[in-house]
Amino acid sequence: MRRLKFALVAGLLGVMAAAAPAAAITNTYTKDFEHEFVGLIVFYNADGEFDHRCSGSLLTPTVFLTAGHCTDDEAGGVMSSARVYFTQDAGAHYDPATEQDPVSGYPDFCAAGTLGVTCATSDEMYDYGFDNFAGFPNTRDVGLVILDQPIEIDEYASLAHAGTLDGIKKNSVFFTVSGYGISHLAKSGATISFRERLQAVSTLVNLHSPYNDGFNIQAQGNGGKRGGTCSGDSGGPILLNDTNIIVGVTSFGKSNAGCRGTDYYYRTDREPVIDFILANAGDAGDDIVID
Repeated sequence: MRRLKFALVAGLLGVMAAAAPAAAITNTYTKDFEHEFVGLIVFYNADGEFDHRCSGSLLTPTVFLTAGHCTDDEAGGVMSSARVYFTQDAGAHYDPATEQDPVSGYPDFCAAGTLGVTCATSDEMYDYGFDNFAGFPNTRDVGLVILDQPIEIDEYASLAHAGTLDGIKKNSVFFTVSGYGISHLAKSGATISFRERLQAVSTLVNLHSPYNDGFNIQAQGNGGKRGGTCSGDSGGPILLNDTNIIVGVTSFGKSNAGCRGTDYYYRTDREPVIDFILANAGDAGDDIVID
């Protein structure tokens, strides 16, 4: 995920020091060929140079949902441009010598024949007021990217209706997480970037602790048959049960060394967040499904 120099403001609620932006599916994961709407997004600065990468989800052929700390440029605005790849192995053939994937073109271009098919560009993006995790726990960590080329797939993600998680009981749901982040290999203790879309199952821990307070979802990461998120998964979806209904986006991790910490997701099942998405989606907002 994005730059680990993001740190939550020290001392807030006395719990901030161990948290940092989240970024890849770890531990008990499988390759994700199911969620075609999940893409690997690369952001560029004003000079057109690679800055960082995240994950995210297509809500329509042109509306891509991610995290606010992904679209944010750390200077009060948003990044200059972006490119999104929608294949499961979007950067799997990355060559460290050339610093490119010759198959997909990651991270610098869309390979021949892929523009508007499995790759798209954008210079229009928004964030929901994200400001380096200020206002914690309401960090407003949601971003939106409008694609220049529509990506046609069989099924898009939908948004959970406002209040979907309100009052939900801990053991009554599970979550599916998906993204392109780095992975922690439990047996060897190593971390590795596959640059592939991976998925895993996670479980609800809390919605109303000082870290959450109705704005974040605290989910159990690695361990047992569970898998969590890590660097690079930022902005990727947390899906309700085994549906395509998004209830949050990957936001940050606490004590996340080796991708083994607790995972937090910014909730999108809130009326102000849904309003932000619809307001900035333009005419495409009419095609966003709210379940």
